[in-house]
Amino acid sequence: MEKQHIRTLIENALAEDLGWGDVTTTSVLSGGEQGTAVVMAKDGLILAGLAIFAEVFHLVDPALAVKALMNDGEKAARGKIIAEINGNLCQILRAERVALNIFQRMCGIATTTGRYVEAVRGTRAKIVDTRKTLPGFRVLDKYAVTVGGGYNHRFGLCDGILIKDNHIDAVGGISAAVARCRQKAHHLLKIEVECRNLDDVREALRCGADVIMLDNMAIPEMKQAVAQVGGKVPLEASGNVSLETVGEIAATGVDLISVGAVTHSVKAADISLLIKKDG
Repeated sequence: MEKQHIRTLIENALAEDLGWGDVTTTSVLSGGEQGTAVVMAKDGLILAGLAIFAEVFHLVDPALAVKALMNDGEKAARGKIIAEINGNLCQILRAERVALNIFQRMCGIATTTGRYVEAVRGTRAKIVDTRKTLPGFRVLDKYAVTVGGGYNHRFGLCDGILIKDNHIDAVGGISAAVARCRQKAHHLLKIEVECRNLDDVREALRCGADVIMLDNMAIPEMKQAVAQVGGKVPLEASGNVSLETVGEIAATGVDLISVGAVTHSVKAADISLLIKKDG
C-alpha cells in the first residue's frame, strides 16, 4: 500500500480527533504513568489492518511498543486477544480512538467480504468490490476486501473503461459508446459495458466489449445472458446483491459479482482496547 498516503491519512485523522489536546487524559493522568493495553475481539471477525493500527500508535509516540499476536487474514474468535501496546498510558489513550476507528472498519470489511466469499464457494464466481468506498480510505478499504478473500475491481476512474447507463444514454447507444472508446483509449485498456437487458447484452457482444456487466437483472435473465454469451467474454453481475441472493446469482454461471455493500455500508467489527496500569 502507499505508505505516504496512509501516513497522511492517519495524521489527518489524529489532528481531527486531538485538536489542541486530549483534555480528559491530561486532566486525569499525571503524564508519567506506564502500562499495557490489550486489544480484544468482542465478536468473531477476520483481521485486517494490523500494521495500520500499529502505525497510529507509532505516529503518536514512536516509543510505544505494539505487539501483534495474530496476522491479517486470520479469524479471531470472541474474547481473543489480538495485540498488546506497552508504554506511556497518556499516549496510548490519545491514539486509541483513531486506531480503533480504522482497524474496526478494515476488520468489518474483511469479515463481511469473507461471508460473501463463503456464500459462493463451489461456483466460478469471484466477489469483487466497487468504488463505493469511504472517501480518502479507498486503499485501506480495498486492501481489506482482499484480506477477506475478495478481489479488487478498478481502483479509480483511470484504471479501466466502464461504460455505464448514463454514458450510453448521453451518447445515444452502446455501439456508439464502444466505438468512441476504441478510437480514443490506448490499446491496453479493456472496455466493460453495463447492460440493462438481453438486447443490450447482444449489442455489447456484437460491438466488441471486453467485459459485460449484467445490471440489476433477474436470475432467469442472467441465466439467459450466460447462455447467450457462451464464455466469449467475462460476465459481471451487479446491483442489489446481498448475502441472501449472492449464492443464487453465482449459480447462474457469471464470472464476477460486484458487491458495493462490503465497503459502502459495512458494519465495523466489535473490538475493544483495555488498559492495564503497571503496578
